[in-house]
Parts: sequence; C-alpha cells; structure tokens
Amino acid sequence: MSYYFAIISPLDTPLFEHEFGTSKSGGDGQPRFTEQARHLNQFILHSSLDIVEELQWTNGQLYLKVIDKFFQNYITAFVTASNVKFLLLHQPTTSVPANAAAPNTAQAAASSRVNSTSVGANPTSPQTEEAIRNFMNEVYENYVKAIMSPFYKAPNMEIRSPVFRQRVAAAGRKYL
Repeated sequence: MSYYFAIISPLDTPLFEHEFGTSKSGGDGQPRFTEQARHLNQFILHSSLDIVEELQWTNGQLYLKVIDKFFQNYITAFVTASNVKFLLLHQPTTSVPANAAAPNTAQAAASSRVNSTSVGANPTSPQTEEAIRNFMNEVYENYVKAIMSPFYKAPNMEIRSPVFRQRVAAAGRKYL
C-alpha cells in the first residue's frame, strides 16, 4: 500500500507532506504511486477538505476515519483542536494474479492468506482503521512537540524539521 500524508493549516495551505509505502507484510517502505498519481495526490487531498470541514462539525471526534474515496484512493482525516487537518491518502496494492505470483498452489494459497489479512488488503477494515488511528495519534503528539518549539511560528509556517520527518516516517513503519 502506498501512502501520502499531508498536514494542512487552518487557511488550507500545506504545512508538511510525506510519501511512504507499507513496511508490513514484506513491504520495503517505498511508495508505489505512478508518476501521474504523484501529481494528483495533492489535488485529491485538497478536494476532500470541504468534506473534512463539513464532518468536523457533525462529528465530535478528532479522528474522522475514511471520509472520501477517489477511484482506488481512500482519504482519512484527523482534525486537531486548532483546526489543523492531518490527511492521509492511502492506495491499496493492486492484487497480482495468484498464478503469476506463485506458480505452486500451496504458495498461492499462502500468499492469498497474507494479502487478505494484511493492513493494506482492505482499507476500511477495523484493523486498518485502528492502525491509521494509532499512526495519526502518534503524528499528532509529534506535531504538538514540533509546534512548541520557539523557532516555529504558528499557524502557517511549513514544518521543515528533519527530526519531525523522521518521526513521521517511523510512525508509518510502525503502524502502516
């Protein structure tokens, strides 16, 4: 599964962006977006901001779950108390036919079990929702630490801290 994570300010300007892939089920952590999809990721996330702003007033939670779907891309949102939005676009891996991936029937059965139970197999499953919720909560804790820095000028300064980027990547490896 490929992920594109963005933090959007209350004025709808991007504060932070990061692309990564899954590290679970033998993943290497590299995003698998096509070149065309990389250009569309920002557009897809920003087009879902209206839905986030509508849902944040009807739902009392910070974590809004999957709020939008654009073809095979799912958008999950988390809204902070200061109206900063964390948006995660996740694109499930396209399944490879079992006979192409594993010529042996035993290997094909084992690979289908791994794929059907992995976090990336079903973007709306409870396991995936819980993994994304944990990822968002950890990023939120690191975000609060980053903006408490005396060198950060809230609310619209881009987050350029390499430590913050490493912590977001570590949370992605840990949960997604």
